Amino acid sequence: MTTTTAVVVGLGSIGARHARVLRELGLRVATVSRREGGDYGSIAQAVAAAHPDYVVIATETARHADNLQELGQTGFHGKVLVEKPLFATPAPPPKYPFHVSVGYNLRFHPVMTALAERLRGREVITVGAYVGQDIRDWRPGRDHRATASATADAGGGVLRDLSHELDYLLWLFGPWHRVAALGGASGARDIDVDDHLDLLLDMQRAPSVHVHMDYLDRQGIRRIRVNVDDDTIEADLVGSRLTVNGKATQIPSERDQSYRDMHVAAMHGASPVCSLPEALGVMHLIDASERALRTKTWVSP
Repeated sequence: MTTTTAVVVGLGSIGARHARVLRELGLRVATVSRREGGDYGSIAQAVAAAHPDYVVIATETARHADNLQELGQTGFHGKVLVEKPLFATPAPPPKYPFHVSVGYNLRFHPVMTALAERLRGREVITVGAYVGQDIRDWRPGRDHRATASATADAGGGVLRDLSHELDYLLWLFGPWHRVAALGGASGARDIDVDDHLDLLLDMQRAPSVHVHMDYLDRQGIRRIRVNVDDDTIEADLVGSRLTVNGKATQIPSERDQSYRDMHVAAMHGASPVCSLPEALGVMHLIDASERALRTKTWVSP
């Protein structure tokens, strides 16, 4: 691996994880945080001192655009990975002097890889995706109501926080033709962002797609179920198994494997890492889904 130095911007739970995974890959890692614990207090300081080849932006979603602009002003020309989602709103980005990928690591989950291989070249009839986890269990020891996930100004709410589902649906079945939405803020977790949402999508490779996402599920589930002509295929990303017509196959998946594989791909600009245009496509679908929810109508691109 030619990349030897990385800078991780943001030291929340996901930033700390990125830093650890990169160190385990053998990189020298410097960190940037406005709070205590970071090696540097600003992106400019870190780039000037550490001379990184690779930068990870892992701050709150609402800060991503400013962070990328600040990085561009330093003259950095390497590879960048931005945590998902790319932005809080779907504004077209300026031309960056560096290559941007976005952190949709589920593309690299071994079960998702197996599902994509199973679906290759096949006619898809229906797709059902379900993701749910109680937001109170996400970050043990922290008040869930004070996290970025629960704060609209920070880019919280299920559509952005759980946008992995939108990314992999677009990756596997897109583009989308129209979307309808139900859901909103139930108040059950004492937060004012949307904590549950159901989308119905008409997509190019799948005429009937349903996706459910919530902050409520006490069990914690992440599954996608697909009907093709003669097979029903279910990918269980929590249980790490692929089930075809009721017959389950365990697919080993170590907790950080998808992050390691994503970083290696991002550092080399390699498939199937999520590109800047693809991540903007997710943002446009989020925006359309919110309009569908507000207007109670189908929304097209």
